[in-house]
Amino acid sequence: MTPEIENAFAAIRAEFGAESVRRVEQMLEPSGSERHPLQKSAKWIMPGLSPTPWHDPYAYAELAPVVHELETSHQAIKEELNVAWSARREAFSDYEHYLTRQDNWQALYLFREGGLTEESAATVPIAYQVLKDVAVDTRKICPLLECHFSTLLPGAVIEPHCDLWNFSINLHLAVDIPDGCSITVAGETRSWEEGKCLLFDYSFEHEARNTGTRPRTCLLIDLWHPETTVPERRALVALITEIRRLMGED
Repeated sequence: MTPEIENAFAAIRAEFGAESVRRVEQMLEPSGSERHPLQKSAKWIMPGLSPTPWHDPYAYAELAPVVHELETSHQAIKEELNVAWSARREAFSDYEHYLTRQDNWQALYLFREGGLTEESAATVPIAYQVLKDVAVDTRKICPLLECHFSTLLPGAVIEPHCDLWNFSINLHLAVDIPDGCSITVAGETRSWEEGKCLLFDYSFEHEARNTGTRPRTCLLIDLWHPETTVPERRALVALITEIRRLMGED
């Protein structure tokens, strides 16, 4: 670890206790932590988090208010998304996954690079405000990642892959779902139910497809895994921010 990371961890230990970042430290040990075979391509697996691919969106007291508000606001969010897709297509861009870029996978960002994407407030104001109220202001969103409308065009396929780590978790609000769309996580395939949320651990291998005839759109939010603690989250932000700085990403 660099001095910057060591100093950040020391400050967190001083505030929260000697063992408060132990699981983060274990994640960084050369031997790593045990992982499911379908997490083999993930960069980091923090020990002690439930190795469960699919989660019940309402199972966690921390996340249930986010899920409830998104589902309650679904119709209004869908209507403003449809207007944006028709009238402000320039607000969408090819999605740039850390592994690849796809022109048949379009994204409209609401949160990125550690903060709200202010220009989206004019394009999708309801979704923007809901996100700000229930996930950003409450610090449930993982600031290392993002929130965006994810639109798969007809015929698009997201190939099987693992995302970087297991300490955040991916929430999907099914905004506009045609027939012929599905997502597979750790070998289990499900379909989105429009107006409802799916929650899964994307450190497990996953893939998605749209075999329908019109675009499929979900609102994706990267939330902290509910089994992580406040000191762990602070340590993880310090760690990943410093790693990105050293890699020239910031």
